[in-house]
Amino acid sequence: MNQQNSVSSKTALITGATVGIGYELAKLFAGDNYNLVLIARNEKILNERKHELEKAFDINVTVIPKDLGNPGAADDIYKQLAAENIAIDTLINNAGFGLLGDFSALDYQQQMDMINLNITALTALCKLFLKDMIQRDQGNIMNVASTAAFQPGPSMAVYYASKAYVLHFTEALAYELKNTHIHVNVLCPGPTDTEFHKRAGVKNTLLMKGQVMSAAAVAKVGYQGLKRGKTIIIPGFMNKLLAYSVRFTPRKIIVAIVGWLQQNRGGEVLFFLYWIGAWTHRVCFASETAKKEIIAQ
Repeated sequence: MNQQNSVSSKTALITGATVGIGYELAKLFAGDNYNLVLIARNEKILNERKHELEKAFDINVTVIPKDLGNPGAADDIYKQLAAENIAIDTLINNAGFGLLGDFSALDYQQQMDMINLNITALTALCKLFLKDMIQRDQGNIMNVASTAAFQPGPSMAVYYASKAYVLHFTEALAYELKNTHIHVNVLCPGPTDTEFHKRAGVKNTLLMKGQVMSAAAVAKVGYQGLKRGKTIIIPGFMNKLLAYSVRFTPRKIIVAIVGWLQQNRGGEVLFFLYWIGAWTHRVCFASETAKKEIIAQ
């Protein structure tokens, strides 16, 4: 390689890298002497992050301003990096967004854009960069999903379904590559204090009035899980509890609870329903075997 490898021989590509979990992951990789390729829509903020990271860490940062929701964006990124002789050792598919509202009422194009970003672009980047990793028999892929992946989500139907795709796709890919030196994992954060929730319109919902983790805390757990080779990474014990309790709770109850939590309505009654749901989940996991499974994840 050229200048990109003048400091380090390792390079991580991170999408959605200017704020939140993506930026916190960028700092963690930089701290481990990775060169970075940062992808986001805002060129100004990308260049600010480039200067911050190159100044704080002795690494090189390449920025590519790109809207991954546009057709062909993933191919353009792959071709540009190939032309610059930059090989990607770790791919972090973090970019994504959600929308709050009934499927029938939300804007058609916005929902198509969500599918293009959350599913199509993520799949394309995996496909393009994985072939090089297979050739080298080395690499890491982390796809960022959500605890939303474990159940349907009324009032965010397409978003929840898109994250279920990311979870199942990643699990299947990890199995297909289990006899290689390529590690694939999925990060499933619960409610997190990021710009995502402002854009999605869920900042004032009950879902965000419970336990909310910082982006830095989520990124740290994700980074540690990646280094340990875990397949499914769920930051926070309560998030693990709620995610795995879906297995033992009737689906009609799960859908009803999620539907209530997504509403922009306050009040003690809804908080009560939330905590009753959480308590019910705890009861489902009363056995020592289940507790050990949660802790081990």
